This record gives sequence, structure tokens and C-alpha cells, in this order.
Amino acid sequence: MSEVVNLSSSLRSLNPKISALVPPYLSRQTSSLFSQPRYFKFHSFTDKICLAAERFREVDALKQDGGLQELDDSPVSVELGPICGESHFDQVMEEAQKLGESVVIVWMAAWCRKCIYLKPKLEKLAAEFYPRLRFYHVDVNAVPYRLVSRAGVTVSPTLQLWRDGQKQAEVIGGHKAHFVVNEVREMIENDSIS
Repeated sequence: MSEVVNLSSSLRSLNPKISALVPPYLSRQTSSLFSQPRYFKFHSFTDKICLAAERFREVDALKQDGGLQELDDSPVSVELGPICGESHFDQVMEEAQKLGESVVIVWMAAWCRKCIYLKPKLEKLAAEFYPRLRFYHVDVNAVPYRLVSRAGVTVSPTLQLWRDGQKQAEVIGGHKAHFVVNEVREMIENDSIS
């Protein structure tokens, strides 16, 4: 399948300074066929590479003119770290205590639809607080029940904030995901105030 792109007019419409970047073979009219808007039909991979290079030059020109702002390199989402057992849970708590950080633990089950739906939203929330706050998840069916009962978890999903090895706050995630995310955000912000 071939692509047709009106190169010279689309490049000029972006910025008049870019017209200087249009290669000569695209900007000059070589026959009456090109007196209409100039279309360039891709016939080869090389043509596509040339177009990509031109687009990079356009972006560079816009950056130099101040037309583009630098992108924020902070993550959009941060994967929740898995906790696989009691010893791993204790290790995470000990590490957070040494660093003086709080930890959010999401207690979930692989079969829980609300948990599955909530997880990507929590990963986005984790990115907001990255790197000063770590988020972990525990599959309640994959760890000993002793750990689940030690944390006081009776419902999935349950989200807990832990600091200094102690549970500080908890949100039961039985309602809509955006409400849960807002409650967790509020829980975190209340912890950072105290």
C-alpha cells in the first residue's frame, strides 16, 4: 500500500522557516503535472527515510525557535512491585523504614475484576509519587494466609499505607476506580502532612 503526502504545502504550513528545509526535489516544479498541489508518492523505503529525516529537522527547527517545549521525562506509570511472601514483605518494610519512606500495599486477587481494573490506575498514581513513595501489590491467593491476616485484610482490593513497619491507613476498594484512586491520593497526602 502506498502513502500519498502533500509534503511541500504541509511542511510550509507548519512554519515558514521550515520551507528552507524542504529538499529541492520536492519544492521545484519539474513539469506541469506538479503545478497542482505537489504530491509525493512513496515508492521505496529510502523515500520514507528521507521524509522521516525531514520531520526530525522540522522538530529541531521548532525547538530552536522556542516553538516546542522540552518533554517531561518523568514516568507516566510505575509498575507495582510484587510481594511474594512474608519474608519479602518484611524485607520491603525494613528497607522502607531505613529510607524513612512510606509504602502503599495493594492487596488483590488475580480473579478479582475490580482489582484488575484498578491496577493500571494505581500504576499511574504511583508515577505521581515516584520516587518518594513505593507501591507494591500482593496476590492474596499466592501468599500464606498468615501474612494476609497479619495485615488485617478481609476484602479485595484493600489498599494500605505503611510507615515504620506499621499500618497507618487503609482504603477498601469496593467502589468505582476513580473514587478509590482519589481516596488513596488523599490517604497519601494526609500521611505526608503528619
